[in-house]
Amino acid sequence: MTMTDQPKNQNAPKRSRTVARVAAVQALFQCEQGGENAETVISQFQRHRLAGSNEEGFEEGYVPDADFRLFGLVVKGATLAQDHIDEVLSGALPSTWPLMRLDPVLRALLRAAVWELGEDIPSRVVINEYLDVAHGFFSGDEARLVNGVLDTLVKKRKATGDAADVS
Repeated sequence: MTMTDQPKNQNAPKRSRTVARVAAVQALFQCEQGGENAETVISQFQRHRLAGSNEEGFEEGYVPDADFRLFGLVVKGATLAQDHIDEVLSGALPSTWPLMRLDPVLRALLRAAVWELGEDIPSRVVINEYLDVAHGFFSGDEARLVNGVLDTLVKKRKATGDAADVS
């Protein structure tokens, strides 16, 4: 079966990964704002927020259908590499907008995206996914900023040929 022959319901895995990324941004925000470590927040999400049924959606605080493995990898990875990720982001942001001036949700989103850019995931997939996440959280120019920063980092990586430049 080719990609174009796959049934429409094959989108469920992609959706579960997108939902995992939304939850990871929320968890990273919670880590920063609450001063909690990644393991504690992951455990809280697993018990209280990822357990909701399909009828209990984002409005009720649940993130149903999330790929829990990806969620944990992003939260742990971005937290462990946060100092390096912040350096990378600071180098990609305009000097008039230092990292700590950004909205904390936007900061969490960028940290998650930069961590995933360092993984074995096509950069276009990471950028598209986090643009979708940004549109879910923000209605202004934040998505354009996300696109610009991530695109800058991918171009820098390609120019140097070094994935370590990203995360």
